[in-house]
Amino acid sequence: MKNAGKYIYGVLSSDKELFFDPHEVAACEKIYTIAYQDISAVVSDSEIVDYTHMRKDALAMLLVRHQKAIEMIMGLRHTIIPMRLGTFAKDAGEVEHILECGYSIIKDIFSKIADMIEIDVTATLSNFTSVLKEIGEGEDIKEFKERLMAAPGGVTVDDQMKVGLMVKDELDKVRNGYSRAIQDALKGVSEAFKTHELMDDKMAANIAFLINRVKRGDFETKVEELNIGFNEDLNFRCVGPLPPYSFYTLEIKALKYEEIDWAKKRLGVPSDITSRHELKKAYQRRAFSTHPDKNPKVSGAEKEFNEVNKAYKILDDYCTACEQASQKENAVLMVRIRE
Repeated sequence: MKNAGKYIYGVLSSDKELFFDPHEVAACEKIYTIAYQDISAVVSDSEIVDYTHMRKDALAMLLVRHQKAIEMIMGLRHTIIPMRLGTFAKDAGEVEHILECGYSIIKDIFSKIADMIEIDVTATLSNFTSVLKEIGEGEDIKEFKERLMAAPGGVTVDDQMKVGLMVKDELDKVRNGYSRAIQDALKGVSEAFKTHELMDDKMAANIAFLINRVKRGDFETKVEELNIGFNEDLNFRCVGPLPPYSFYTLEIKALKYEEIDWAKKRLGVPSDITSRHELKKAYQRRAFSTHPDKNPKVSGAEKEFNEVNKAYKILDDYCTACEQASQKENAVLMVRIRE
């Protein structure tokens, strides 16, 4: 391999050395674990590749492989915390260091996801054309169209865009109403939920639910009741059980010392700062004094304010990493839950 390393799929609550048959986890390479204390990373030997500049189709294939391996390991009755797609380590030593850095947060996540699964629920409008027609015949839009038709100059492109925006606003209200109804109906049989971006105009809801395994039957019954209750206005689809992708996916972030030094100078904080509380107070003072609204006549005020915000984010990550005792070589390594 040109630049050999370890690809990290996720983390298990186990100190055992495990080897997964590639056929069992639908992988083309050997997948095994590297342990640190009572947790272990699920890895494979792989060339280190930068996923940030990869073509979308190639990235999609790797995402499918990544998720399929995680889900099949979960199917073997392992509780797994997923790692963000494209997470690599140089060697086994660095894998152990990552586990050491994130040990407390990883243990905390395992305490929260014991016997938990994710089920994703999507709902699409069964008759999208009819919904649009009904919206177009609404009183406000109908009156606006009539005024446009009566205008001496005729209907302009801008007028058509305004009508389109009005229809879009009303469609969003319809979809939001459906989404809230689904959330309200299912939150009683779930521990948490997160809404995701809608893929197209026909989709009314795209929601991930975190549920206890013992409530899976109750959850599916509620979804079926919703399906009947909406009287075929919506088409429901459930995907799961899944690992808790939407709630607890781990991310590794490395901060370079030169970035940290720049941020400390930009915020004017002591070089030995590690307290997030003290950092926040310093940021609030600097943000208040540099806010563009407070300096409307100062050239470059917006740029300065943006730099203050950037510096705060860097140092907030740095202070978190210091709490994890994760300094190594020329970078500060931090393990966190992906937002």
